Amino acid sequence: MAKKKLTLDDIFNDDDFGLLDSKVKASTVKTTEERLIDSFEEINVFIDKNEREPNKSSMSEYGLMAKLKNFRDNEEQKKILKPYDRYNLLGDIELEEKSIDDILSDEDDFGLLDSDKDLDIFKFKHTPKPKDRAEADFVAQRKPMKEREFAKYEKMFLQVHTEIKEGKRKIKPFRNIEKNLHVGDFYLMNGVMLYLESANLKTDEVELGSGNRVRKEGRTRTVFENGTYSNMLFRSLGKQIQNDGKLITNTYQDAEHNLFVNSGLLKEEDIQSGWIYVLKSKSNKREIAETRDLYKIGFSTGAVDDRIKNAKNEATYLFADVKKIATYQVYNRNADKLENLLHRFFAHACLDIDLYNKYGQRLNPREWFVVPFDVIEQAIQLVLNENIIYYRYDLETKKIVLKKQMQ
Repeated sequence: MAKKKLTLDDIFNDDDFGLLDSKVKASTVKTTEERLIDSFEEINVFIDKNEREPNKSSMSEYGLMAKLKNFRDNEEQKKILKPYDRYNLLGDIELEEKSIDDILSDEDDFGLLDSDKDLDIFKFKHTPKPKDRAEADFVAQRKPMKEREFAKYEKMFLQVHTEIKEGKRKIKPFRNIEKNLHVGDFYLMNGVMLYLESANLKTDEVELGSGNRVRKEGRTRTVFENGTYSNMLFRSLGKQIQNDGKLITNTYQDAEHNLFVNSGLLKEEDIQSGWIYVLKSKSNKREIAETRDLYKIGFSTGAVDDRIKNAKNEATYLFADVKKIATYQVYNRNADKLENLLHRFFAHACLDIDLYNKYGQRLNPREWFVVPFDVIEQAIQLVLNENIIYYRYDLETKKIVLKKQMQ
């Protein structure tokens, strides 16, 4: 018996494994126009809830008010947003009616009208670029903060705005993520101020054609002056600031701030003024060896290894050899005063111990502190970016917290 000749319909209908099923996946990357509409919708939602336009009564409202002003001043954006303007915030706008000729002469985003010479399956015109992915991460992760929770940050933002007006802070270009993106610093992104509160960073070694390079990555907690926060990735945040933002320098006002002479941007003419180092004792004395999180915070104008090579004979090192945990190069700052500032910050956690030298003299070293190392690192960064004055060390929780006047 001759086999029946299969038609195309027979083949397509006999797809037991679903190999020919095709499901179109929606893109999760928003276009510039979609992000613009989302931003305008934030204002609509505010008016839905409050039955009025945003004003200067709070920083979160101020951000929305500034956005609305920008929309009203931009004729191109007004044309895009007018169909979504349910409260007539943008006024009367004459929208152009396009003819067939206009449509055909417009930019053909999807290449549907391209000639054959332009068709190339190896040209991925609509694959999200790294910049687009960074923007998507930036937008997707933002969440509103409760008013009570945001209050302490609002005071910080207001103070920074005041310091900018008074010339105590400056707005400068942001160029290098590794050098210029620091926990405790303020930045501008699309005209909105943000505060990088914390970052859970890991350091990876990336192999490049020009050689290996160490880079940081991890989730951040970033607070924005419009009352939202984000847990976006460290490098995504940095790329956004590089593309559409600025660096806000730190102040030079208080006596403590006299330690600093620039915004942290290292230049060829910058002068290394010393080293801040963190050490751990190798002492066999029971009261020292059994004390957890015991570290010395010190200062040296020369090489740290030279400074500590005679440690076992010096009271400042508890008459024992030490292990070097970390060192920090200090540029354009009085490193001696910086060390004293750290000692004052951790004063309540200072080790209280009496030692005796070979002559029987009693000595009481004051440079050893019972503080977790990660907290010491955080404090050093806060000193270097000049935001230490907003914080204090909580001895009970062993954490750095905002001072009461900032809460």
